[in-house]
Parts: sequence; structure tokens; C-alpha cells
Amino acid sequence: MALRRVLELAPQALEELQVAGAALFERPLFELGEERREVGRLDHPSTVAPDLTERRPSWLGNPYLSNTERISVRLARRTALPAVLAAGALLLTACGSSPAPSSSSPAATAEGGFPLRIANTYGTTEIPSPPTRAASVSWGNQDVALALGVVPVGMAASTYGDDDGDGILPWAESALEELGGDAPALYDETDGIAFEKVADTTPDVILGAYSGLSAEDYATLSEIAPTVSFPEVAFGTTWRDMALIDGEALGLRSQAEQVVADVDSRIEEAVAAHPSIAGKTVAYTSINPADTGSIYVYTPVDARVKFLDDLGMSTPDSIAAQGGDAFYITISAENADLLSAADILVTYGDESTLAALQADPLLGKVPAIADGAVVIVPNATPLAAATSGPTVLSIPYALDEYVGLFAAAADRVK
Repeated sequence: MALRRVLELAPQALEELQVAGAALFERPLFELGEERREVGRLDHPSTVAPDLTERRPSWLGNPYLSNTERISVRLARRTALPAVLAAGALLLTACGSSPAPSSSSPAATAEGGFPLRIANTYGTTEIPSPPTRAASVSWGNQDVALALGVVPVGMAASTYGDDDGDGILPWAESALEELGGDAPALYDETDGIAFEKVADTTPDVILGAYSGLSAEDYATLSEIAPTVSFPEVAFGTTWRDMALIDGEALGLRSQAEQVVADVDSRIEEAVAAHPSIAGKTVAYTSINPADTGSIYVYTPVDARVKFLDDLGMSTPDSIAAQGGDAFYITISAENADLLSAADILVTYGDESTLAALQADPLLGKVPAIADGAVVIVPNATPLAAATSGPTVLSIPYALDEYVGLFAAAADRVK
């Protein structure tokens, strides 16, 4: 019976081999036309890395650039190879007793309901079957997979707040150690999405619910595997929505809902322990005290500002009315009165930052700064990374220390 089945399947399998082989060696799967795209810059809001010797807006975060070149046939060949192997495997598995189990299967059990269809800014993502090789791009999406027991096959290397230089932030490293399995491939996204590196991981889904993907980025990634993008605003996805959207893409929506509920409980406990922060207004900034010509003020679009809402605080109306869909606005010290409505001011720095701000003839007049009601988030540390782009893993890691900083500042509000 097995031999008869092999003979029945052989012509179809060989035909698939020929088609896949043609794709592999003759034509690019990622042909995007001859015209080159105009470079578009979108700074990453979650990796604030203010080098206090610079004044360039690039120290707001890693640049995410639009793809500026056609994807080469080399990338197409890499992504076509699994099709060749899969077609060849059809003959081999027909002769065997049973297929070998996948070593990349997620630890959690996927729910039913496939194929899944998930709406996003650029259309609808269709995921035909439960993923077994999930990759992530941009910031934080890998944390969702890890929280759900799934080790990504690839993820962006962390370049801000990495305390040991291995490209993995502490909470993700702890989760990886607990889950075991093969370590994810890391790709550098300093100059934009690393399309070829992502393709090298041969994913069957790409997680990017929190991201700033352009339409071109999304189209290119979708040629590699079904890709989940942000629902509305670039880098405007909350940590809850990131967890639920990425979790749904993995077929683990109900598990993601439970993870979110657990984190919400942790937040409620931390806030209850520090009632002084309730109702305080906060101006979240990035200020170089040595050069106040450009002061960056984060708007309610930004993830770190949205997280303040979870902690029972809010943004002053004078700031909330600015920026539109932009995650930050730029002002100079001459316009520092915009910050005066805030009970608490947050910025990045070190133990010398507050004194430098208070000594500034203009910034020193801002009530929060004059009173010392300032939260200094240590720059380029895991705490800064955990709270500038909060996730279901980074929040529990940083929560107590972070809320404690706000409670100390709230005690100085006059």
C-alpha cells in the first residue's frame, strides 16, 4: 500500500520540485521593480539613547529606514529553498512510517480557528496554520512570544539598555534560559529591518504588532512569511494590544489574555503600594542639560507615556494637544513653560542631571524642576529600556523600581 501511494504521489511531487527549482535558480520571488524607493526615516521611540554629548534628533532612538533597494535574487533563493525541500520530502515521508516531530514547535499548545485573519494598517494578515517558526522584528514583540512559551527563531538584537552586550535584554534572557531550546538568531536593525537575516530564519510568521513598519517593509516581510503589523499608529501599539495581536498570530490568544491579566494585577499592586502618584500629571522628556536648544517631549502616542496611564498618572493638556500622531515634539528652553503644568518631569540621565537642570536659567524656573519633582531614569540601562518600550516581560522586571522613582518625585510636588 505504501509503495502504491508513493507511485501515486511521485508525479505531483516531481512537478512541485520543478516549479520550486525554477523559482530557486531562475527568477526572484521578491521582484519589486527597477525604481528605487525614497529613503524615509522613522526614529524608534522605544530606544531613547541620549548621548549627552550630541544634539542630533537621532539620539531619540534607532533609525528605522524604508528599504532602499530591490530585494536581490539571493534573498529569493534563500526563501525558495524550503519549497524545494518540502516537495522533496513528500517522496521521502511517503516511504517512512511517520514524520519526525518539529524541534521548533512552541511549548504552548496553539488554539483552533486557523486559518487566522488579522487586520492591520496595511490590510489583512492570513495565517494558514499554527506557526512553529515565529520570528519577530522591531522592539518588544519577541517578549510576547517568550511570555507565551515560544522561542523565536529570530529577533532583533537589543542595542539600547543591554547590560552585558549580548544583544538580549535581561528579562528576555531569563525567559530564554527557562524555556531552553535553540537560541534565536539575532539581527541588527540599526539601519532598518534586516530582511535577508529574517528570511534566513525561514519563519512561518513574523511578529511586528509594535513597530513602525512602512508599507514597503510590510510588503517585503509578507513575501517571507505572514506578517503582523501595527493596527493604527506607528509605534503607537500599547503593550496590551501588542500581546493580544502577537498572541493571536501565534494561535495563543487566550493565553495572551491571561498574561495581560497577570501583568495588570502586578501593576495594580505596585500602584496601591504608592498612592501618592495617583492623579499626578507628568511631562516625559529627553533633555541634554548641556544643550537645551532641542528638548524632546513625548506625546500620548508614545508607549512610555501610555504606560503612565496604567500607573494612574496623565499628560498635561498643554502637551497632549501637541504633536498629532507624532510620538514626540521638539521645543527649546525658551518654550519651557509648556512643561509648567506638569507635577512631575521625567528625563534620562544620571546623578548630575537634576542639578544641571536646576542651574539652567530657563529650565530651572519650571516648577517640577525647581521643586526637585523629577524622575531621572538612568540612561542606557535595562530600566530605561524596560520602561521606554514596555512589554509583558519588561514591566514585571522594572515595575517596583520604576514606580518607586515616581513615588519619590511625587513626595516633592508642592
